[in-house]
Amino acid sequence: MKMKLISWNVNGLRAVAGKGFREIFDALNADIFCLQETKLQEGQIDLDLPGYHQYWNYAEKKGYSGTAIFTREAPLSVRYGIGVEQHDHEGRVITLEFADFYVITVYTPNAQRELTRLAYRMQWEDDFLLYLKGLEQHKPVIFCGDLNVAHREIDLKNPKSNQNNAGFTKEERGKMDQLLQSGFTDTFRFFHPDQEGAYTWWSYMFKAREKNAGWRIDYFIVSDALQPRLEGAAIHSEIMGSDHCPVELTLK
Repeated sequence: MKMKLISWNVNGLRAVAGKGFREIFDALNADIFCLQETKLQEGQIDLDLPGYHQYWNYAEKKGYSGTAIFTREAPLSVRYGIGVEQHDHEGRVITLEFADFYVITVYTPNAQRELTRLAYRMQWEDDFLLYLKGLEQHKPVIFCGDLNVAHREIDLKNPKSNQNNAGFTKEERGKMDQLLQSGFTDTFRFFHPDQEGAYTWWSYMFKAREKNAGWRIDYFIVSDALQPRLEGAAIHSEIMGSDHCPVELTLK
């Protein structure tokens, strides 16, 4: 039996709801559908998704961050956040436990302009990796979302001019190296190691999407132990509604 997972940074779910979210959701027909940057509080949207269990993590700050997971199969357990006080006020993580693995949606903090949040981001990276490795002691992990980093030069259109910009600093890329070296697989690169022009986010400025001047910052990453079950990975750049597009993982 195949299993299909989708991850999408919707950059405001209420806005996307008015741009055909339901039709897109139905067409993608995922077993597990993960969202980031929902930008809402409890009660601000009523999504009727028959056949799916819904889990939401809201930021304390209104109109900011936030994640959700919709799943056909009921999970064995659910947790919100990573159990670190400093990180758990922004609704950035939901973990669902299933029989064979954990599925996590994550919206990684942005280092911000002038890198004002880079130090915090570095702390987050270390703590999130510890959290993943803790889960892995029980069963493998699949995590997805907007990780706010283009890992290699192939992962963004203009690597030279973005050298020290948020999302492409040597510090952030180094943390991604460290993560992958500690037993995780970037599923898109597993299937498409050298594909250029494969991006998941485009600035709203300068007609960036029209020109495909983008960044690949949305990922499905899995424990190396799950490699034999990987069936395919895709980027749905044809789907509009957000400045990010959905990404997909298929497991056997």
